[in-house]
Amino acid sequence: MFYRLIRPAVFMLDAERAHGLSIRALKLMPGPQHHSPTGALQTHVAGLDFPNPVGMAAGYDKDGEVPDALLGLGFGFAEVGSITPLPQPGNPRPRLFRLEEDEAVINRMGFNNRGGEEAAKRLAARRGRGGIVGINIGANKDSADRIADYAHMTTLMAPLADYLAVNISSPNTPGLRALQDESALTGLLDGVLEAREYACAQSGGHRPPVFLKVAPDLEPADVDAIARIAMDKKLGALIVSNTTIARPPLKSAHASEAGGLSGAPLKGPALERLRDFRKATGGALPLVGVGGIATAEDAWARIRAGASLVQLYSAMVYHGPGIAREIVRGLDELMRRDGFASIAEAVGSE
Repeated sequence: MFYRLIRPAVFMLDAERAHGLSIRALKLMPGPQHHSPTGALQTHVAGLDFPNPVGMAAGYDKDGEVPDALLGLGFGFAEVGSITPLPQPGNPRPRLFRLEEDEAVINRMGFNNRGGEEAAKRLAARRGRGGIVGINIGANKDSADRIADYAHMTTLMAPLADYLAVNISSPNTPGLRALQDESALTGLLDGVLEAREYACAQSGGHRPPVFLKVAPDLEPADVDAIARIAMDKKLGALIVSNTTIARPPLKSAHASEAGGLSGAPLKGPALERLRDFRKATGGALPLVGVGGIATAEDAWARIRAGASLVQLYSAMVYHGPGIAREIVRGLDELMRRDGFASIAEAVGSE
């Protein structure tokens, strides 16, 4: 209710400035007092115990500044990043656009972040606080060897991450999505997994699962190849999906802006891509459903279609910081209504 009252004032600000102010506001919040997975919505995925299946997607907390505050908002986990080895400013502004009439967002941020070393210091300082925090890693735009970038980030972040998310699906770094091609993806994952083993040996045995974040703009053959490689490499999960370069009919004046589209228009395509990956994996690999999730019903549909976990980001722009608790409450009601005793029982039950 409060957010509905202040939203007009927030929307008078440039979208990126409003985002920065929200990060500052969260820095003033105390973190959650505990993160013990209890209750009907707790779920076990990729060796991790999640207190609930609703997470904050990467892109919001790019530098790992407020993961504990996000957990305090009711998210079951928070994914920070994307973080690259070297600091980079990203693409020229303006690069973030609200499409209010469509309840959507277009961004062409370009992996803007302050670099891996700074983020690692900050994330190291929060160790021991509990809560599940994933670290989304990327490559620098001007890198001569992107696989080496991902390997370096794995070595740096593996000791600090509950899981690592390998982002090869942002449309805003030229050539990045080519890493989804079969041969390139095999080489990339081999580099990441080798770096994880090195980091594990150096850090006393901590071996976080590796999640792979894919695009919604994939052909059926791509889905099959990615699923096969992900299972062969024993990844922890696939995150389905990132923003889309497609442009369905949109009402906003910003509809023609370049970049990745997220929010409500992505709901249908992301759900269909999730179903494709569920079929391709036969349920043998956990899936994280992302894209256009704004209500408990949206999250429940994703879980019934095969997602063990869900994530959101754009919906918080339109519905405010209370959205995680609202969806969690709704999921509990929907799960009981449909006669399921746990989230795991409901996964893929449609």
